[in-house]
Amino acid sequence: MADSIGYDAPIRLEGQLLIADPTLGEGPFHHSVILLTEHSSEEGAFGLILNQPSNHHVGDFLEKEEFEALSTIPVHLGGPVSRENLSFAALWWSESASLCFETGISASGAIKHAKTPGVIVRAFLGYSGWSKGQLEGEIRHRSWIPAKPTEDLLTRDHDHSLWSETLRNLSIYHTIVAECPEDPGKN
Repeated sequence: MADSIGYDAPIRLEGQLLIADPTLGEGPFHHSVILLTEHSSEEGAFGLILNQPSNHHVGDFLEKEEFEALSTIPVHLGGPVSRENLSFAALWWSESASLCFETGISASGAIKHAKTPGVIVRAFLGYSGWSKGQLEGEIRHRSWIPAKPTEDLLTRDHDHSLWSETLRNLSIYHTIVAECPEDPGKN
């Protein structure tokens, strides 16, 4: 967990979830759950917000008949960077119970993945990115709660409820945090 990370300890986060701490407040990461698909202390990090639906479907953007198989896939806001670009990701569990993913796949690749049992395909506008050392600093300042994905991640709704459901799986403390009102002073 974040509170056991020393200032010089390397952090390895690829394949983990980043859960926004409630103190992040309003903005593009408010109550977000991010799948961190790339992380390197030398290069920075890349991830996709899983729980910010855009209220659009792929068919709203790709209207050609060749993309019909993708037309009902919901489009999520993957992050604040390059929101004008639509991309696809495929997610599945390996036999050894680890989350596997492929990002930046083409529409034709997404169609192939969508036909594979056990694989879910998601569409995203934009992505979340951090420069070298930036994410590590944010974690050390407790802006993010790193967590391993649980096997029910792919069967849950990837909407705003994912944030509180994911927090509840961590600990009793995090359950209390998940159930707090947005503004405790108004309680």
